[in-house]
Amino acid sequence: MKARQLTRLIQINHVLAKHRLDEVIKAIHLLRPLRYLSFLSPHRWRKQSDLPRGERLRLALQDLGPIFVKFGQVLSTRRDLLPSDVADSLAKLQDQVAPFPAEQARTLIEEAYAEPLDTIFAHIDPEPLASASIAQVHAARLVSGEEVVIKLVRPGIKPLIRRDVDLLYTIAGFAEHYWSEGKRLRPKEIVAELEKNLFDELDMLREASSASQLQRNFEGTSLLYVPKVYWNLTKPNLLVQERIYGTPISDIHGLKAKGVNMARLAEIGVEIFFTQVFKHSFFHADMHPGNIMVDVNDSENPRYIAVDFGIMGTLSPDDQRYLAENFLAFFNHDYRRVAELHIQSGWVPANTRLDEFEAAIRSVCEPIFARPLKEISFGQLLLRLFQTARRFNMEVQPQLVLLQKTLLNIEGLGRQLYPDLDLWKSAKPILEHWMQEKLGWKAALKTLRQEAPHWAETLPEMPRLLHDLSKKAQSGQLHMNLNSDDLTKLQQEIRQASYRSAAATSGAAFLVGAAVIKGLDGYAPTMLAGLPILSWVFGIWGLGLLYFSLTNRN
Repeated sequence: MKARQLTRLIQINHVLAKHRLDEVIKAIHLLRPLRYLSFLSPHRWRKQSDLPRGERLRLALQDLGPIFVKFGQVLSTRRDLLPSDVADSLAKLQDQVAPFPAEQARTLIEEAYAEPLDTIFAHIDPEPLASASIAQVHAARLVSGEEVVIKLVRPGIKPLIRRDVDLLYTIAGFAEHYWSEGKRLRPKEIVAELEKNLFDELDMLREASSASQLQRNFEGTSLLYVPKVYWNLTKPNLLVQERIYGTPISDIHGLKAKGVNMARLAEIGVEIFFTQVFKHSFFHADMHPGNIMVDVNDSENPRYIAVDFGIMGTLSPDDQRYLAENFLAFFNHDYRRVAELHIQSGWVPANTRLDEFEAAIRSVCEPIFARPLKEISFGQLLLRLFQTARRFNMEVQPQLVLLQKTLLNIEGLGRQLYPDLDLWKSAKPILEHWMQEKLGWKAALKTLRQEAPHWAETLPEMPRLLHDLSKKAQSGQLHMNLNSDDLTKLQQEIRQASYRSAAATSGAAFLVGAAVIKGLDGYAPTMLAGLPILSWVFGIWGLGLLYFSLTNRN
């Protein structure tokens, strides 16, 4: 561990001690050797803080920087895992992080444009509308009269993120070397995924393009509204978007007071998520309550309004299909298919015993069916799945980390909106429709249309490629590479084929012999009196050998 990383650990220990979070220090293994340093802190000499534990934890995470704030945001959605007072305090991290000064914000805006601000904006509100870990938002009005918001990246944040990401890489390296589960959980790859997403979040041009793509994906539907992006005013560290008005989705009392159908609102949320993941393969991966509002003009069919598109997730077609098939098999209680899919996808080793893996999955998943969301502890479910994963050497899939994080957010949100939501009943029709689109004859025709231009380009080259291949074969330049496993399988197959061929030849010979012997019957009644019996023996034996040659495949 580098000196500056050790210094950072000491700083983390100091911040936790400052907020009198002794129980957290004891729980973190890396901080245990440093816990005695906390007794030397001047904060120990002062009166213990009167703030509640949730507020002390929130302030500590805020002091530690953006990565820790992100962690607190995810935790705030898991009210089933946290005491209510802690969850309420951490929820403030979604849009109530301490802002940077208004003068600094105005300076950043002025530096972004090569012309006076009064030629672009008629007014900029100095007080931020919201302030989060990466950026803060100010309301403004254009000279044309349109109301907009200006999202500014926090100044000097990149080196802070780099410092903590480097520390995470060091911790991940220790985990891989010294923890028995380290290699299977692939911590370095998970940190790499987190690093990519955090630095992508600093690029406002990338966020603007993500907002535009999401807007196109839901064009013509009433499920989700995405604010308009003002491309001519957007810069790498500054995003200008249409200002929208709605009820924060975390304001449960306000939504109920406006007569919103909470069951329908929860179902729409599930539909939006699965549509993004399986239809568009492009999903909002930061769906905590601070980034979602609700348009309640139609209380029976409310519309979601999304903001903050800094973290977006995608899935490869293979991962998309495996996940969809896993979900459907899960909904249909087909645990054997779930086990097969995990092996086919390479998520568990190929030599895993299918029957044992199926039984383990059944024991984890079966208890959650046909129960409302309020009775399901996903925290306990994840713990048991982790234990199952450890037993069968299941590897963590870094490309699915964002999806897992988003699922946690969705579940926490659904629990707040409508605890009786049947998540599985809402999701199953969406997935079945998706599978029909992907695997039906319409999907085949669509694939043919997509591949036709490629075939038109490739087919004229086929005669030349076949000619080159045949020339190489004739000249002995064509080589095949087989590993030892392939050769062993090939030898077994050749041996089995020879057994079958020998059996077939012998069987045919015995049948011919039986026919000949039967034909001789009657020509020498004294010498060949036993020929009829012998012909039957030869015939039955020949039929048996032929049957063996046709049915024995192993």
